[in-house]
Amino acid sequence: MGIEIRELHEEDIEELAKIESEAFSMPWSKQDFEALLSHAYCFYLVALVDGHIAGSCGYTNSCNEATIDNVVVAEAYQNRGVAQAMLTELIKRGEALQIEAFTLEVRVSNAKAIHIYEKFGFRSEGIRPGFYEKPTEDAMIMWRRKCDD
Repeated sequence: MGIEIRELHEEDIEELAKIESEAFSMPWSKQDFEALLSHAYCFYLVALVDGHIAGSCGYTNSCNEATIDNVVVAEAYQNRGVAQAMLTELIKRGEALQIEAFTLEVRVSNAKAIHIYEKFGFRSEGIRPGFYEKPTEDAMIMWRRKCDD
C-alpha cells in the first residue's frame, strides 16, 4: 500500500467531509474545510491510497507555533501508517517554515492517538476539562517543542 501525501485541494473537500462525519461525533463541515483554503496561516495535507483520500491533517500557524487542528483517517485505512505519514510530512513542512512548536488536543481516552503523538515527541502538558462534547470528555494538551528534540 503506497501512501501519497500532498496539500489539500478544493476538490478533496467533499470526500474529506464524508470521512470526517464518519469519524467524529462533532465533525467539521465542507464549509469548515473550504474556509481553511482561504487562510494563509492554515496548512492542510491529505493522504491518498490508491487514488482515494485516506485522511487529512493540518495546522494553524500563529507566531511560529502551530496548533494541529485536525487529524483524521478513514476507518478502512486506520492502523496502516497513514496518520504517521501525514504527521511526518506536516511537521517537516512546518519546521521548514520556522515553526518552533506544535500543539494539539486529544481525548484522554484515545490511547492510540496519544501513543502516535508521543512517538513524534509530543508530551502532555495539561488537561482541558470537558473540552469535548458528544460524549463530554477531557482533552489532553500535548506539545512538541523544537528545544525538546
